[in-house]
Amino acid sequence: MTQFNNQYRYLAQITLEAVTPLQIGSGEKGIKSDSLVVRDVNDLPFIPGTTLAGLIGHALGKDKESIMGSQQEGSRLIVTEAKLLDKYGKVIDGLTDLSQLDEEDKAFIRNYERLPIRQHVRINHKGTAADTGKFDEEVVLKGSRFCFEMELMASQDESQAFEGLLAILQSPVFRIGSGSRSGFGKMKVVNYRYRNLNLAEKSELELYLAKSSLLGAPWNGWQNADEKLKEESFCEGWTSYRLLHLTPEDFILFGSGFGDSEGHADMTYVREPYITWNADGTMATVASIERTVLIPGSSVKGALSHRTAFYYNKLTGAVIKADGTLLNGKTIEEVTGTSNAAVKAIFGSEGEKNRDTNKLENKQRGNILISDVIEVREQAQPKILNHVSIDRFTGGAIDGALFNEQTLYAKGETFNIDIMIADEALADKDIRAAFESALKDIANGMLPLGGGVNRGNGVFNGKATIFNKEKEQWEELA
Repeated sequence: MTQFNNQYRYLAQITLEAVTPLQIGSGEKGIKSDSLVVRDVNDLPFIPGTTLAGLIGHALGKDKESIMGSQQEGSRLIVTEAKLLDKYGKVIDGLTDLSQLDEEDKAFIRNYERLPIRQHVRINHKGTAADTGKFDEEVVLKGSRFCFEMELMASQDESQAFEGLLAILQSPVFRIGSGSRSGFGKMKVVNYRYRNLNLAEKSELELYLAKSSLLGAPWNGWQNADEKLKEESFCEGWTSYRLLHLTPEDFILFGSGFGDSEGHADMTYVREPYITWNADGTMATVASIERTVLIPGSSVKGALSHRTAFYYNKLTGAVIKADGTLLNGKTIEEVTGTSNAAVKAIFGSEGEKNRDTNKLENKQRGNILISDVIEVREQAQPKILNHVSIDRFTGGAIDGALFNEQTLYAKGETFNIDIMIADEALADKDIRAAFESALKDIANGMLPLGGGVNRGNGVFNGKATIFNKEKEQWEELA
């Protein structure tokens, strides 16, 4: 049998599902959003192949060059774009006349015409919005499914290396898009088909050449390999925490940034639909926003960041004296925000601005992974609360201080929030102790989440737990 370079081809077709909403920016702004998601020729969201290849290459670490190539040698891995699946689990690839779809499929596709917009505001240590810290972004619905293909060229048996690529996609720390440290982009593999071919064999070469470049085109070469799929909850190099059985005391308010269309409320809680699927790969439902409870990972992350800084300062002696100075000799600016050592280690930093170049330097990516919670809860009820600020002199309402807010009454409902921290960020015992103290504060009702916390919203009770890898069980934080 004749040998030639890269005669082996390892092919896989993979379907990914967004476990949390997805944000892959197009780099463009819209009338209603500061960041629009990238869309394909059919005006539908998709995941660029460059995004997938970049994430896989980063995860390969020191093995990257052997597969992804270098300046001296090209990549042996080919990754396609990941295209959206329709209601029937079919890939929408190539220029498609969406008007020819049946009515149910058209209704499904309409969910992607106007995507949800998430509002964000970065709070400083004074409890107000940080400068340039207010922005919003478009997100793709939780439950959206995308399909893409990978091909690895090889001159020898590299089946283990190819299966290692699948393991990367199934890792609990694999995230796609922006906001991966703030709740977005968690994915899971729901379908995996593969084929290993030796192009020196005539029949296998013909089979390879018969394959279409379109993702949705039929090909009789695929072998199903769903038995290789496995959910991994834990990962080496990371510490897993879980806020377990969090139960709201009564009202919660994670703001949408908008009032309601009927004019009954000046501010409403954030609501987003999400998609569920049947076992046969067809869409089951698009969950109603009326009974959907959304706890944004960014809100939990922000609260944890400030409380972690508080405990770290307490542990390291950064306590304010009566004259306004700190006991450890540092300034307020050095122990707050991303200048705080614990905050920078766990939550990252946008960097410091160089006065000469006016550019940000010393940027650091966060070492925390936290996921949005989006679940239908039939018992949760929206409630409109009226507020008015009284003028103590006249006894009347202060001008502009009368407003209504729509909160969610979710007493009795329980939620779990999973958080993962890179071990390197917890190497300092004071940083670890500060973070775990902040987690316990949420579970003990001492650190409310969301908006209107000074009015009683967002108080939760539950357990703060950590996964013991040796015993393979969850344990409550001491």
